[in-house]
Amino acid sequence: MAIVEGWLPASRENWETLTFWWQFYAILASFQWLVSWYGMGKTSVESKFNIPGRIAWITMEAPGFITLLYIMTTLPIQHGITDLPWQNKVLASLFVMHYIYRAILFPFLQPSMSPIHVAVWSGAVVFQFCNATAIGGWLAAYGPTTQLQWDAQGFSVARFSVGLVIFYVGLIGNYFSDEELREIRRSETRRQGKLKQQGKTIHKHYEVPQNGLFKYMLFPHYFMEWIEWTGYWIAGGLAFTPARAFLLNEFVAMLPRAVAGGKWYKEKFGEEKIKGKYVIVPGVY
Repeated sequence: MAIVEGWLPASRENWETLTFWWQFYAILASFQWLVSWYGMGKTSVESKFNIPGRIAWITMEAPGFITLLYIMTTLPIQHGITDLPWQNKVLASLFVMHYIYRAILFPFLQPSMSPIHVAVWSGAVVFQFCNATAIGGWLAAYGPTTQLQWDAQGFSVARFSVGLVIFYVGLIGNYFSDEELREIRRSETRRQGKLKQQGKTIHKHYEVPQNGLFKYMLFPHYFMEWIEWTGYWIAGGLAFTPARAFLLNEFVAMLPRAVAGGKWYKEKFGEEKIKGKYVIVPGVY
């Protein structure tokens, strides 16, 4: 039973329309270059439209994997597909795995989370729905749904395996980069606790991450997520256009945030503290 007739799950016509326009989301995301403000994290501001960090994060990230799971369980039935190829199931599982971490585990592992402006929250919800609909529709019914169709697209176990390895390298690198940032926050929480016990004034303290990939760049968690979704696209193949669009959209949406964050680090700590570190792409920028 469809939740929204023609859209959840999407009909082929609506899916094709969304998938076509979804490739141009990067144009919308590029408008971030024109503003210095971003409604979450280091550049967030006080606002009555802010949502508490954990609540906002869970509710804006979870629609992605929930939508994809719903599509994977309903759309094949609508199209008389009784069993999808293992490739479709693996790719769907990888997507869900990523977002189980990002949407559910990540916010509870964080010692603290900055509030998120409702404008950012709304944009993220729309992004998750569109992205999950594009990828889910391809995996559930509108991409290859038999082994013969996969073979016709030039499928090879070697390419799929290489894609999986790259995906997991990105996923693991992303996790450990997040963990380094969490450890800094845990240390800061302990420091503030001691000062509070001593009756001293507490001032928020920032520091430049130095361990792991942070030795070489300021935003390895962004970079490793790009690696992750590059592997995902490689595994699915060139014909997996929603995965290509996802990778491009992630790149265009995250790059201006990293550039703004790099400027923040420079202003906060000075050139010497971040000397020798790339902002986000090793050897390039």
